[in-house]
Amino acid sequence: MLLDYLREIPDHRRGQGRMYDLAGVLLVTILAVLSGSRSYRDIHTFAKMHLRHLRQWFGLSWRQAPTYNGIRIIIQGTSAEALELAFRAYSAEVTAQLPEGCEYLACDGKALRGSFDHMEDKQAAELLSVFATDSRIILAHREIPDKTNEIPAFQQLVKELGLTGKLFTLDAMHTQKNVAGNQRERQRRRGASQGKPEAVAG
Repeated sequence: MLLDYLREIPDHRRGQGRMYDLAGVLLVTILAVLSGSRSYRDIHTFAKMHLRHLRQWFGLSWRQAPTYNGIRIIIQGTSAEALELAFRAYSAEVTAQLPEGCEYLACDGKALRGSFDHMEDKQAAELLSVFATDSRIILAHREIPDKTNEIPAFQQLVKELGLTGKLFTLDAMHTQKNVAGNQRERQRRRGASQGKPEAVAG
């Protein structure tokens, strides 16, 4: 169950006075977002409306739903890296138990809804996802850094997940020749423009 993997995420809060367990808040948040919630108030409303079922199905011992401000503090303090690792471990276990497996993978980068900040002149965050089309499960995400594209993010994901011998579908940008060489050349030019000495092959 996903809840078991969420329990492996370190809690950033002090041990005293924890009214709501981290894994429970994360699970309820996930369910709320999948049900259409778009704000912390929406998540609070979802938890309040379905509290009886959440207690019954997931063994939550909450007397009442957490406030939206409490949810915000818990979510914003949670490590994104630890949450991603929990999702990857859960997806790996699920796909290992399915007869379809994960032989056919679709990779695509998308802008994260609501991440654009006009006031701070901050561009929308972009995420690259690896989706197993046969088992219909997302295996992993990786943020695409600014001033780059999804090619290096894809290469890193393949390395981290050990995805060899699979059939991928990708955007046309991945058909460039000598992708690794072009990336090294861009890094060399960037270093030269910043006054760094260029490496000379011996």
